[in-house]
Amino acid sequence: MSWMKTAQLIGGLVLVAVGLLWTLQGLGIVGGGAMSGVTLWAIIGPAVAAGGAYLVLRSRRAG
Repeated sequence: MSWMKTAQLIGGLVLVAVGLLWTLQGLGIVGGGAMSGVTLWAIIGPAVAAGGAYLVLRSRRAG
């Protein structure tokens, strides 16, 4: 695996994790921060996670 595909995979996984965390905070499931219960983060989170999932899938493509 080339360094570019490895970087895309790692970056994508980080974005998926951050997007999931932001979504859960926005929905009020994860508390303890200024983002908890703020609906904006429940909207931004899935978009960030989707971008990360795209990077993961792109890094796994052959070629």
